[in-house]
Amino acid sequence: MAFQLSPEQTREADEIIARYPTKRAACLPLLWLCQRQTGWTNDEVIAFVAEKLELSTAAVKGVVTFYTMFHEKKVAPNVVWVCRTLSCELRGAKAVQEHMEKRFGCSAGGTSTDGKFTLLKAECLAACGQAPMIQVNDDYYEDLTIEKLDAVLDQIAAKTPEGK
Repeated sequence: MAFQLSPEQTREADEIIARYPTKRAACLPLLWLCQRQTGWTNDEVIAFVAEKLELSTAAVKGVVTFYTMFHEKKVAPNVVWVCRTLSCELRGAKAVQEHMEKRFGCSAGGTSTDGKFTLLKAECLAACGQAPMIQVNDDYYEDLTIEKLDAVLDQIAAKTPEGK
């Protein structure tokens, strides 16, 4: 079955495309819109965006594979990025990651056993002075201790239906 946007998101896509001098320039925001609907950018999404913007699927795939904000496989409703640069590493990022791996029952790149979290590593999340830190979806949590981390994850998990 071919990917289609909802009627409301179709209007939003048309507005996005109209903002740019060329259709190609709308590639990032259109992919982002599609990913918000599906949760990831599968081959159907790539084909849809390519057709909508009159691009090759290879051009769109190149964008998807370049930017870490696009997920090429299914992810949980909550995507957790652990910053692993030197600043975060020196202030406890490894312990944060290891704690989440134990808590989630998966290593980085995997999804928690309850299906609520996907754990990923980031090269830099631009909060060196507030390390260690994580990003969960669009929110940042800084100056983490294991206790603060657990409180954040407990709060997010309580709002997320299991296995969705």
